[in-house]
Amino acid sequence: MELIMGLCLGVSLSAACGFRIFIPPLMMSIADRAGYLTLPEDSLFASDRALIILALAALVEVGAYYIPWMDNALDAIEGPVAVVAGILVTETFLMDVAPELRWVLAAILGGTAAGATETLTVMTRLASTATTGGLGNPVVSTAELGSSVVLSMTAIAVPALALVIVLGLSLWVVRKVVRRLQRRRRRHQQESQL
Repeated sequence: MELIMGLCLGVSLSAACGFRIFIPPLMMSIADRAGYLTLPEDSLFASDRALIILALAALVEVGAYYIPWMDNALDAIEGPVAVVAGILVTETFLMDVAPELRWVLAAILGGTAAGATETLTVMTRLASTATTGGLGNPVVSTAELGSSVVLSMTAIAVPALALVIVLGLSLWVVRKVVRRLQRRRRRHQQESQL
């Protein structure tokens, strides 16, 4: 049961890393310091120094997303970084698993969850930039920040519920991508018939 709850917590927090990389680890560190969560002593996120560094990094990241056009540049960089953050976050909650399996599970589940959410944010920001010339991007940034905070808090408080939210979000994204690909295919077929 502890492994299942660890996976729920790790995967949910990893998905939140796709919205904002430093918010979930910051929330983990705060929850650990407040006694709501017990992180392993050797965790990257379980020290006062980590708390300060994560708070500063989160502040810079959040602020940078409100600078016009900087947000799109950050999306290009944050894709791989979000995946790595997702792996590290999930690995934190799998300490009782053999190291070989722990890293494989963290990479597959945590990395995928963070990457999927990051893909959603990139698609949303590109659509906002294309339709509003970037004027709607602060609204998107605020929604992403809120999503990261709420999902992180939910994951820490009720890990199973957070995982259900992540799975629902993932299914929604997959359906959206499949529909877009089907529309492109139909357009391509219609153009080739002309």
